[in-house]
Amino acid sequence: MTIEVRNVRKHFGSFKALDEVSLRIESGELVALLGPSGCGKTTLLRVIAGLESADAGQVLFSGEDATDVDVRSRQVGFVFQHYALFRHMTVFENIAFGLRVRPRGQRPSEDAIRSKVRELLELVQLDGLAERYPPQLSGGQRQRIALARALAVEPRVLLLDEPFGALDAKVRKELRRWLRRLHDDLHVASVFVTHDQEEALEVADRVVLMNAGRIEQVGTPDDVWANPANPFVYGFLGDVNLFHGRVDGGRVSVEGVELASPEHGAARDAAALAYVRPHELAVERWSPGDTGIVVRLARATLTGSIARLELDREDCGSVIEAHLSAERFRALALHDGEALVVRPRQARVFLADAIGPVARAA
Repeated sequence: MTIEVRNVRKHFGSFKALDEVSLRIESGELVALLGPSGCGKTTLLRVIAGLESADAGQVLFSGEDATDVDVRSRQVGFVFQHYALFRHMTVFENIAFGLRVRPRGQRPSEDAIRSKVRELLELVQLDGLAERYPPQLSGGQRQRIALARALAVEPRVLLLDEPFGALDAKVRKELRRWLRRLHDDLHVASVFVTHDQEEALEVADRVVLMNAGRIEQVGTPDDVWANPANPFVYGFLGDVNLFHGRVDGGRVSVEGVELASPEHGAARDAAALAYVRPHELAVERWSPGDTGIVVRLARATLTGSIARLELDREDCGSVIEAHLSAERFRALALHDGEALVVRPRQARVFLADAIGPVARAA
């Protein structure tokens, strides 16, 4: 089933939560709504579910207008961050709940319910826990039960609101891989909300970047990472350093280093902002006469195969973050307080005049 959102607007008092949002989600697609707190992603999810009504616009399921359809009639499965399991019910009873509260004419037999619950427990890899109560389960197990309960009613759409937000990092990583495999087996249109960039990029087929009630960019994880549409997207997806420079005839001068900027070939001596990811910086020991940005090593942290350097600029005191391979870091044998020089190897350049106030603040 496809989901289509057309020109949806939603206000809470004077706060504009959604501002002319349009989005299409294909059947069997897993889409992540990604953005900072307050950007509108959970509101959009709740409008799709029917838990919130839009002030204007439409929601369509497979071409049929569902804008005014009651939440109970939309056949939507919803998984919340904090599980929302019934503590006084067993795992079996929690999963069976949605089936047992159906109208009498639509309610399956008890044998059918038992068979369905057993099937779902196997699907979420928790068979054998049917008689336990939620407080007896780990956080990861409870979230799997919450997902099984959502799937019990055979939803046409699966919506997940920060489903792993209450879990520790290791469990989050395990569960998001599991969710990706599960989704590939079920092939139901699914939308999940997250503020975790790594989570969205690892799990989703497409990522929807939201900011201030609007969609900034939609694309595959690789596309939004490699080709951010604007400074907000670039700054939100991972660590980034911002430098000021000037563009002229397809070349940008950044802190005394010249780089190609062919997308701005028509610009003439224009102010620009250059976004450089930490791994795109070359780091060397400083010698008198070196071109580049002179810094001092404030702190180095070696994490697995990556060394993360915190560098203080000599000229203005701001901080630059650079990443080196562990091998390169060991070969340089750097010490705290040592003078270094950094040079951007490449940069994503935006003309300053084309950047609005929201993007510039990012």
